Amino acid sequence: MLFQQALLGGAFIIDPELHHDERGFFARSFCTREFGAKGLESHFVQHSISSTARKGTVRGMHFQKPPHAEVKVVTCTRGAIFDAVVDLRPSSQTYLKWQGFELTADNRRRLYIPEGFAHGFQTLTDDVEVSYLISAFYAPESASGVRHDDPLIGIEWPLSIGLISEKDRQWPPFEGAPSAG
Repeated sequence: MLFQQALLGGAFIIDPELHHDERGFFARSFCTREFGAKGLESHFVQHSISSTARKGTVRGMHFQKPPHAEVKVVTCTRGAIFDAVVDLRPSSQTYLKWQGFELTADNRRRLYIPEGFAHGFQTLTDDVEVSYLISAFYAPESASGVRHDDPLIGIEWPLSIGLISEKDRQWPPFEGAPSAG
């Protein structure tokens, strides 16, 4: 696996190293040793998937507050997404900055999202599936989010917003530090 540090400290793009032969290819998509050697979380208690039918749909921006803060490794397994992360760690040099990444079934990229980040994505195609490795169990009392269109953060979504859940539409404007870090 090839790890590339994102502009936001602690986030990484992970590209598979494809080993080709006459049958196709083989690649490692996760390795505890390789993640550990980079100082990254390597214990994941959940593997979840989401399916989204329509292009332009936004899911997010989600995170869990301590003590249930979580690391995520996100992969688009069908279709294509614009994945956005926001650094919500008050002590970080990139506090309230965002960065976006194109993850597709074809490029097989993974996005490592550390604790203290909000995460969401917009579908770039119809019929999208996204896979998540998650380091903490879902805790409804710790679930939180920031608005996808919060002017303080200013995420520039590539498409007009199509569908978005009422819950995600109702997150309040960002007011402070929801996570330790």
